Amino acid sequence: MPAERTPAALPVAAARRRRLRADRARQLADLLRHQILTGAFPRGVLPLEDALAADHHASRNTVRQALDLLRGEGLVDRQPGVGTVVVAEKYPHGLDRLQGLAETLHEHGRVTNEVRNLGPVRAPGPVAHRLGLPDDADVLCVERLRRLGGLPLSLDLSYLPMDIGSGLLGCDLENTDVFRLLEQLTGGPLGHADITLEAVNADAHAAAVLQAPRGAALLMLERLTHLPCGRPVDLEFIRFRGDRITMSGVLRRSP
Repeated sequence: MPAERTPAALPVAAARRRRLRADRARQLADLLRHQILTGAFPRGVLPLEDALAADHHASRNTVRQALDLLRGEGLVDRQPGVGTVVVAEKYPHGLDRLQGLAETLHEHGRVTNEVRNLGPVRAPGPVAHRLGLPDDADVLCVERLRRLGGLPLSLDLSYLPMDIGSGLLGCDLENTDVFRLLEQLTGGPLGHADITLEAVNADAHAAAVLQAPRGAALLMLERLTHLPCGRPVDLEFIRFRGDRITMSGVLRRSP
C-alpha cells in the first residue's frame, strides 16, 4: 500500500499542483498568443473554452488561466454574448532586413513622425566612440515620436555625424524615414547594422510621450547603422510600445 501522506506534506503537494497548473497556463498562453499574432482567428474571436481545451489537450481551468494572462496583457477581452475577442493589434517588425519603420510597416498604415528635438549637440563619450568621432565632436541629435494610424508606437533617439547629419536639417523628417534620407544624402544604399534588443521599463518621460503606463515594459532596439564602406553613421535608441509591436526574423545555423 502507498505510504500515507503526512500533514506536513499536504501543503507541499498542493503548492506543486498550483505550480504545475500555472506552468500549463503560461505554456498555453504562449501558444494562443502566437496564433493571435499570426492571424489564426481572422474574425478576432477565439474559440469557446471547451474547443480550446480539446484542441490543446488542456483542462478548462488551464484555458481560463491562460486567457486571464492574455487579458492581463491587454491582448484579448471578454465580451458578453460574443466570447473572448482580440482587442489589441501588434504589428510585425522584422529583424532580418535593414529597413526604416515606414518601410517595415507600410502594409499596416501610414507612419507619421513628430520631431521633438533636432539640432547639434556635443557628443557624449560613448556616442562619439560608437560613431568613430573625436571626443569633442558635435553630432546631430534627432528625437522623434512615431505613430502608426495615429497611435504612438515608438520614441526614437538618433545621433549622426555632423558632416552627414547636417544634411537632414532641411529635410522632411515628419514624413520620411531617416534611412531613406541618408541614402539620398550619401548617394547609395546603406550597408549593415549592429542591433541589440532588450526589455526596459518605461521611465516617466517615455511613458508620457508614448501614452503608456509608467513602468510598462518597452522593447528597446539599439541600432548602429553603417555605410557599405563600414563607416558608422547612425546610432539609434528606439523604445517601442511592447503591446503594439512584435519582433521576428529568420536565423540560419552556420555549417
